Amino acid sequence: MPTNIEWTEETWNIFTGCTKVSLACVNCYAERFAKRLQKNPKLKGKYRNGFRFTFHPKELEKPYRWKRPRMIFVNSMSDTFHEEAPEEAIRQIWEVMKENPHHTFQVLTKRPHKAVELLLKGVIYPLPNVWIGVTVEHRKYIRRVLYLQHFNLAGFPVRFVSAEPLLSPLHDVLEPLFGVVNWVIAGGETGKGARKTKREWVIALRDVCRKHNVPFFFKQWGGEKSKGGRLLEGKEWNGMPFNLS
Repeated sequence: MPTNIEWTEETWNIFTGCTKVSLACVNCYAERFAKRLQKNPKLKGKYRNGFRFTFHPKELEKPYRWKRPRMIFVNSMSDTFHEEAPEEAIRQIWEVMKENPHHTFQVLTKRPHKAVELLLKGVIYPLPNVWIGVTVEHRKYIRRVLYLQHFNLAGFPVRFVSAEPLLSPLHDVLEPLFGVVNWVIAGGETGKGARKTKREWVIALRDVCRKHNVPFFFKQWGGEKSKGGRLLEGKEWNGMPFNLS
């Protein structure tokens, strides 16, 4: 479905529901949305399970119906590599992406260890239209980026980091991993109980990306009422890896 996420155009949720694994999950936006959508009769029960992990096989058909090329965030309401995700379903997702080369698919996970397991088994594999990324909201999770080395060597064209919500400085621990990482998204947390993202953390991350010519996308400052806007030093930062080979 169309989305307000600035760095993509469409969301494709074959899976919905998830479980909390790190600091970014504390105020999970997907959990809030799922509870709201559970009450929407127009969705015909898709969110009947609330935020419990659920596989929706019919959703596999959607990309075939989208004729115009789109940037598609895969499983924005879950994690493609969730512990309960059937291996065969993930294999099917990859086949759909292979058969729809006119789209670009963005796969973001907090479980890169499982993604690597499936890469080594051949369940998933590099495609020119598939980007893979990890959430690194705090420097304590920088180890997630190390798993992207496998995807770099395998030939995935874009390996990205989503530092959203940004909850600590990252620039110093991320800088040595540029080359493996070739796109960075950052943003503050939104909604009730939103934790603060410090200006100096964002600026330092932006500056180190510029130093290494890594596209930098700043999503928003966040806050409980999301009134912080998107401007950083008077401008929007909308770096995208379109020109990467």
